[in-house]
Amino acid sequence: MTVLRIILGDQLSGKISSLSGAESQQDIILMCEVIAEATYVKHHKKKLAFIFSAMRHFAEELRVKGYRVDYIRLDQDAPLHSLTEAIEQVLATHKVDHIITTEPGEYRVLMEQKSWAETFGLPVFIRPDTRFLCDHAEFERWSAGRKSLRMEYFYRDMRKKFAVLMEGDQPVGGQWNFDSDNRKSPQPSFDVPDTYHSAPDAITRDVLHLVETQFADHMGDTSQFHFAVTAAQARAALTQFIEERLPYFGDFQDAMIQGKPWMYHAHIGLYLNVGLLLPLDCITAAEQAYRDQKAPLNAVEGFIRQILGWREFVRGIYWQKMPDYAELNFFEAKRALPAFYWDADTKMNCMHQSVTETAQNAYAHHIQRLMVLGNFALLAGIDPRQVNDWFLSVYADAFEWVELPNVTGMALFADGGLLASKPYASGGTYINKMSNYCKGCSYKVNQKSGPDACPFNYLYWDFLDRNREKLGNNHRVGMMYKVYDRMADDKKQAIYYDSSAFLLDLDAKTKTG
Repeated sequence: MTVLRIILGDQLSGKISSLSGAESQQDIILMCEVIAEATYVKHHKKKLAFIFSAMRHFAEELRVKGYRVDYIRLDQDAPLHSLTEAIEQVLATHKVDHIITTEPGEYRVLMEQKSWAETFGLPVFIRPDTRFLCDHAEFERWSAGRKSLRMEYFYRDMRKKFAVLMEGDQPVGGQWNFDSDNRKSPQPSFDVPDTYHSAPDAITRDVLHLVETQFADHMGDTSQFHFAVTAAQARAALTQFIEERLPYFGDFQDAMIQGKPWMYHAHIGLYLNVGLLLPLDCITAAEQAYRDQKAPLNAVEGFIRQILGWREFVRGIYWQKMPDYAELNFFEAKRALPAFYWDADTKMNCMHQSVTETAQNAYAHHIQRLMVLGNFALLAGIDPRQVNDWFLSVYADAFEWVELPNVTGMALFADGGLLASKPYASGGTYINKMSNYCKGCSYKVNQKSGPDACPFNYLYWDFLDRNREKLGNNHRVGMMYKVYDRMADDKKQAIYYDSSAFLLDLDAKTKTG
């Protein structure tokens, strides 16, 4: 009895459920690079290079272990368009009893998997993705009956379940969350350790050539490609973070410094999301650093919260609320995505820096994504679908299960408060506090109106004003409406005129760009 086992490009773990029980000499493991997955959005070149190289390395590791791997490359004479076409090709030459696969990270791929039984006339078993720490049934039990779903309470329950940073039934340090300690302003003189670098080998060099040749019109380039592409390299990247950057991660995780894109962050989200690292291994390594007094509690707790709390929480939301979640647009935002999200051609230095670094690295840290790029899209009323497509395209760690809730729910509040209790809207003051971007900007962050004023300043109040009907009863925003209501009429009028002029100019440039 031959089983066809499917491994997707974000399932590169020897512990993936589709491999469980595999007969190495009899079963066929199918891995394939297909056009549809590379182009349904225009993925950043470094993202494509990372995924294809990691896939090819994983396939070689499986072959070394004695597995029969059928690997279909995109640069073959007749590249395949879809996963379904790839399975058809295998079934044309092999007699297969049934198909085993692990559930994917995107709803549209799950729908494709569910069609295979009818398409091929074979039993298809879609196994749960056991790399995650909270399965769908557990999340449903946790969320049942709750008036609102908040990550903080989910996170506390996960801490208890896995006994992470716990002393008995109480959190280490006497509190669950040290986020208030993690907002120190940056110093441009910081000597920030570099991120992990791996030199491309022959497999990766072949992939880099493929990407540059076949995806020439995608964002970025493949120069200075340095991502880990094997589990061993990813573990080395984790170790380097724990030793060199974790001690400072907590204090400065929200900080942004021009010319220092990596800061003290881990840069391991892409490795977690394709399976080169497993979440509990990362959590255990960070907790051990605290126990060994190599990193402070606020840094370790903040890092663990991102994995054990936020990562698991947004996945639960995604699978619970899809497919309708992808269409949510609470503010009815319709503005087209400005061209500067692709070319960085804008006088707003914070936006210019964040887009430039995204284009260079297929990476930006969470404050750049949320409080610069996402915040602008929120204030300007950009269509959530276009914003989601952009985020999904440009970041190497972006897969829909994690990207969509973060953008729709966190950055854009397009779900009306399902994920977050208030919009993460901000004027220029926050960006100025957490970065040195404003010092090199054409606009003046301390100026509230006029052609030289920071656009974030007046767009913030304009956003609140035009969405008052939807936000007026939000208790976390109410104080800001009281501030707005106390403003003089001429100040309110200046906000309206400055915002209207800026957005009209933005629309004109978008249409001609």
